[in-house]
Amino acid sequence: MRRKAAEMGPRREVAYGPETWELLRALRERAISVLKALRGHDIEASVFGSVARGDVRPGSDVDIFIPAMVSSIRVGLALEGQVRERSVVQATPRALVKALFVLDDGTSVIFPLIQPRQTELEFYRFGGEMGLEGILKGERACGVDKRLMFIEPTPWGHIETPLSDLSPGWVAKKIGVGQAIVEERMRVLERRAEVGRTGIYLQRPLAPDEAPEQVLSQLAYEDPALRRRIQK
Repeated sequence: MRRKAAEMGPRREVAYGPETWELLRALRERAISVLKALRGHDIEASVFGSVARGDVRPGSDVDIFIPAMVSSIRVGLALEGQVRERSVVQATPRALVKALFVLDDGTSVIFPLIQPRQTELEFYRFGGEMGLEGILKGERACGVDKRLMFIEPTPWGHIETPLSDLSPGWVAKKIGVGQAIVEERMRVLERRAEVGRTGIYLQRPLAPDEAPEQVLSQLAYEDPALRRRIQK
């Protein structure tokens, strides 16, 4: 997939070719289908990451986030016949505990199993987040990718700037989050760039007859760290 790039020092302008626009259209069609299915069961959700920003590549995933606690039964009914695998996940002992549903086409649907903190909700907006209406209008969101590049959409593609060249306050304002989440994510991602990804603290696959809420209760009984996070 070709991309035409013009170097401007540390700042780079990227123009998308026809293949990128077509891939973005196809991935967004998948996102629209899931978002509409969830809304049909009164569940509001958004797509986050490159599909929200627009800077997609071959292998880009469709990632959907439901920001509120919702019954896994309702989510399952909305996505009936599409769910390939389900699990309970937690990145670190202090992180949000979530249910992860992976659909047949590889789309991921994530929703919290405990009350999320504000910074945990802003985590998804930090990477770029877009609701159904925005996707239908063809809008794209600003956000930060895994390379620590701030992605700002343009009519022809995007402008990317190293996050280290920008002030956290300016980035927070552009994305619409608090400055604290920008500073936190910068520390986490810079650390990850130095030492690599250290793995996920918890990833518990679910059997067909298991509900994530039930399994979480069992896990919390066995894990004091998980129990403390739930109580907070």
